[in-house]
Amino acid sequence: MDLLRFITAGSVDDGKSTLIGRLLYDSKSIMIDQLEAIERQSKNKEDGEIDLALLTDGLRAEREQGITIDVAYKYFSTPKRKFIIADAPGHIQYTRNMVTGASNADLAIILIDARNGVVEQTRRHSIIASLLNLPHVVVAINKMDLVNYSQDIYNNIVIDYAKVAQSLGLKQVTYIPLSALQGDNIVEKSEKLRWYEGPSLLHFLEQVEVQDTIDLTNARFPVQYVIRPQTDDLHDYRGYAGKIISGVYRVGDAITVQPAGIQSKIKAIELGGKEVKEAFAPQSVVLHLEDNIDISRGDVIVNTAQPVKTAQELEVLLCWMDNKPLVPGNKYLLQINSRVVRSVVRNIEYKLDVNTLEKNEAPQQAVLNDVIKATIKTASPIPYDAYQALRANGGAILIDETSHVTVGACMIQ
Repeated sequence: MDLLRFITAGSVDDGKSTLIGRLLYDSKSIMIDQLEAIERQSKNKEDGEIDLALLTDGLRAEREQGITIDVAYKYFSTPKRKFIIADAPGHIQYTRNMVTGASNADLAIILIDARNGVVEQTRRHSIIASLLNLPHVVVAINKMDLVNYSQDIYNNIVIDYAKVAQSLGLKQVTYIPLSALQGDNIVEKSEKLRWYEGPSLLHFLEQVEVQDTIDLTNARFPVQYVIRPQTDDLHDYRGYAGKIISGVYRVGDAITVQPAGIQSKIKAIELGGKEVKEAFAPQSVVLHLEDNIDISRGDVIVNTAQPVKTAQELEVLLCWMDNKPLVPGNKYLLQINSRVVRSVVRNIEYKLDVNTLEKNEAPQQAVLNDVIKATIKTASPIPYDAYQALRANGGAILIDETSHVTVGACMIQ
C-alpha cells in the first residue's frame, strides 16, 4: 500500500482543522477514546455536534485563540492508501511552518472560504507551493453551505484562482467544492452539489498518482553507511547502504562517485537481504561496486550517463526559520541528504516578497520567515541538482553549529 503525504493550507478560519477532522471522522480513523474525549471538550456539544477541529488543534494556545499556530501531523489510512497530513498555520508570521510541512509533501490542499474567494493568504500559500515545486495542488472551496451551494460563486473562484495558478506555473490543479463542517464532498459525493461532476476529496486523494512525483530518470544514491563486517566469512564484503532518492540502478551500470569523480560499475545490488538485478527509488538497498574505492557517508553514487552538478558555491532560495537573524558571514552546517559540510553565507542578493514574488532590495540581514536569495560557500564540494529539476537532491538545510537547531531551509538554484 503506497503513501500520500499532503499539507493543508489557507487563511485563518478557512476550516483547515475542521476539514482534517472530517476526513478522520468520516473515514472512521478515530479511536473511540479520542472521540469520547473530543465530545467532552466540544464547544457545540449542546447541539449534539462535535468540534472536529479539536482533532488537530491540540495546543492549549490554539484552542484558546481558535487558530492553528504549529504544524500538526495526523496519520490515517483507507483500504486503498495510507496518508500523512500536515495542517499548516494560516498566519503570515508562520510562513516557515508551511515551508516545513510542505517540503516533503506530494500534494497541497489550499482552502478557500467560498464567501471570501481568493485572498492574500491564498496567493502566499500558492507561491510557497510553487517555490517548493509541489506536483499536485487541490483547491478546496470550503463553506459552500454558507453560500447556498452556489455554482456561480464556485465558478468565479475557479476563474480567479486559475489566473494565480497560471502566473505561478502550478502544474496540476484540481478544484473541489465542499463543506468540511457539514461533510459535503469530503468522503462521499454530496446531493447538494449535484452540479459538480468531479470526485469527492477523499476519492481524489485515494486515486491521485504519486509515482509521477518520483524521478526515475536521474539515478541518485546518497551513501548513508559503509558496511565492512571484518569477519572471516565476510572478509571481502564491502557494501554501501542507503536509499535511492531518484532513478534506477542495474547490475553492470557504469557509475560515478561524487564529489571525488571516481568511476566504477555496479557488481551487485541487495534488496531486503536478497540480490536483485535492479532497484529504483524510493527503495533502500546495498550497492556493491567492482572496484575498492574510498567512499564515505554523504558521497553520492550516480549513473555516469546522468551526471550530477558539483560545486562549493551554491545559489539558494532560503527560508529563514530562526529567531536570531541571518547576517552575511555567519557560519553554519549545511546538510543535503546524508552529506554535512561546514559553510558560510557569503551574501544576500535580494528578499522575495511572498505575496507578489517581487524581488526587493537586498536587506542587511534576514529575519524569521524571510525568503531570500543567497550565496553559500561550502568547505568541500557538494553534489546537487537544481531544486526545480529534482527536489530529492536539490533541497538542503542550514544547522546552527552550536545548538544544532535547523535555522534555514534551502532550495538550490
